[in-house]
Formats: sequence, structure tokens, C-alpha cells
Amino acid sequence: MVKQPVSVNGVVRWKDVGLAEKAQSEQKERKMVVLRHEIGDVLRDVRQRQGRTLREVSHSARVSLGYLSEVERGQKEASSELLSSICSALDVPLSTMLREVSDRVAVAEGVAVPDTVPQEFAQRYGRDIDLSEDFTQGLLSGAR
Repeated sequence: MVKQPVSVNGVVRWKDVGLAEKAQSEQKERKMVVLRHEIGDVLRDVRQRQGRTLREVSHSARVSLGYLSEVERGQKEASSELLSSICSALDVPLSTMLREVSDRVAVAEGVAVPDTVPQEFAQRYGRDIDLSEDFTQGLLSGAR
């Protein structure tokens, strides 16, 4: 880090410049991630890829049309029971939807998302974790 003179209205002050300034500017550039927005975006993306209407999904999930719309727009925080019901209506596992939300949040935070489960993780829990193509493509395909 380096100090440089900065003149403000004829008054000279010393300002730290360098890595700290860069880190502060990067933090300011990141916008806050709101979980309900990400959840709503994922649910809407899945529904639209399936070519289904809000009315169809709200009927299947037994959720009012208006409430489902608000969840998709990130205006309402959905309970875990409601999310489970919506995911069931979309034929998407809740865990897969949450994984997609997690990946989107990580990208927004600037965190690298690994494509596979690290070997250390699999060894720690004493079993092979097989993320088959069928599982990982479940959310992306939107197939019913």
C-alpha cells in the first residue's frame, strides 16, 4: 500500500492507495443478493422452460395464482412447505432447485462453483457421490 497526497480545497491530505482501495471498490460493485429473488427466478425459468402457465402450476401446487406470481417475482418469501409444493407441481426435486439457486448466488458473490464434488468431500463422508447426468440435467431440461 502506498500513500499519495490528495488536495481537497487547498488542503493536502495523504490517502492510502493500492490493494485496499481496489478491494473496497470491488466490494462496492457487488450488489446484495436477495435469496427470494433468486428462488423466484429459478422457479419462473423452470416453469417457462416447461411451457406451463402460472395458472397450471398454481392449481397443481394448490397455491393461489397471485401468491405464486409474487413468489416468482421475489416479492414474497416462500416457506419450505410452499417451495416443496411448487417443486412437486413442476416435477423438479427441491434439492435440485436449491442447488441452482445456490449456484446463482455463488456466481453473484464471485465465488467459483466447482463442476464436480471434490474428492475430499466424498472421502470425508465415506461414500461415493455420483452426480449422474440425469440428476444434474433434471433442472436444466425442465422435462416432465
